[in-house]
Amino acid sequence: MIEFYDALETRDPAAREAQLLAALPGHVAHAQGATGAFAELLAGVDAAAVSSRTALAALPVIRKHELLARQQAQRASDPFGGFSAVGWGQRRGARRVFQSPGPIYEPEGSAPDYWRFARAFYAAGFRAGDLVHNSFSYHLTPAGSMMETGAHALGCTVFPGGVGNTELQLQAMAELQPQAYAGTPSFLRIALEKADALSQALPIRKASVGGEAFPAALRDVFSARGIHAYQSYGTADCGLIAYETAAREGLVVDEGVIVEIVRPGTGQPLPDGEVGEVVVTVLNPDYPLVRFGTGDLSAVLAGPCPTGRSNQRIKGWLGRADQTAKVRGMFVHPGQVAEVLRRHPELGRGRLVVEGEMADDRMTLHAEAGQRPEGLVEAVINSLREVTKLRGEVLLASPGSLPNDGKVIEDRRKL
Repeated sequence: MIEFYDALETRDPAAREAQLLAALPGHVAHAQGATGAFAELLAGVDAAAVSSRTALAALPVIRKHELLARQQAQRASDPFGGFSAVGWGQRRGARRVFQSPGPIYEPEGSAPDYWRFARAFYAAGFRAGDLVHNSFSYHLTPAGSMMETGAHALGCTVFPGGVGNTELQLQAMAELQPQAYAGTPSFLRIALEKADALSQALPIRKASVGGEAFPAALRDVFSARGIHAYQSYGTADCGLIAYETAAREGLVVDEGVIVEIVRPGTGQPLPDGEVGEVVVTVLNPDYPLVRFGTGDLSAVLAGPCPTGRSNQRIKGWLGRADQTAKVRGMFVHPGQVAEVLRRHPELGRGRLVVEGEMADDRMTLHAEAGQRPEGLVEAVINSLREVTKLRGEVLLASPGSLPNDGKVIEDRRKL
């Protein structure tokens, strides 16, 4: 019998969408009023009018490099760069502050299960009374706290294993006999191999894994050892974004976020099934991110999850959206490729291929086109030169012939 974390997971999809969109204007208004960054970025935006996905898509996408730049510029006055609605030393301030590579600083608010991972753990089979061996890092980055607060919300006890010290962690597993594991799939594999070498049985029977790719082959290795492992997908900025269920068909989007898939380098939403960048609006009053670009690629899966969870599903992590390449000394960005395609409505999906050896770069824009009016190739070549300041060739392809993998710039050079 399938169980659910709460009634939100099985809501009528139309009711969920209506409730999310009803919350959106207030969320945008709060971001504008409580954070300096969004007061500037969304200046002139009528928050009350942002009540549809179309209106949301008209707002700018905030990407990691912009967040970092603002934090660096305001380090002395506001280490969060104006994006956080809470600081510290306040009645409702941050409980912890974390540092991700950059460095980028993220607040952890005081709400229970602040990062919302309990839902993912429940889908992975975690239950109250379980002992969870948490092998995510507890220092600097928030991963360890993300898992621990989610497990506590379910009524689980946590062993804070952290990273490294494999033999000590195995000793703890042997003596404490935890039922559940939270951490990267690669460390779980290492623990299994080390346990085999020591002729030690690993007590883990269920796992929530994340932080890296989780290939089906490794999932099958765990399953053969009696460990049912499920993937969760989140970031230090957004918390939980989506999670795997027993159906093993993509990842179900969390109830506390609005997810869009956009064309890399733009804020333009893509049709369901098209691979693009994951953009997340996080309905979190402490860190009210609006259209945060994760830099990750994914695609929306059609239909609901077979388990009965009715929220949107995504395919999972399919690579990185930041495909910037340096060609003949000039940076070429996915957004520039998107601009070339935008200038010519006859073009569909496009991919800029960079080839050649060092100091002999060649770039060719492969673009799908159904209608091919006379002079189209020459016009696109001119646009490519105007936008990138570089010469390139253009090859037209049949509609649907280019791979649907989200790749906008493909670097084939042997450097």
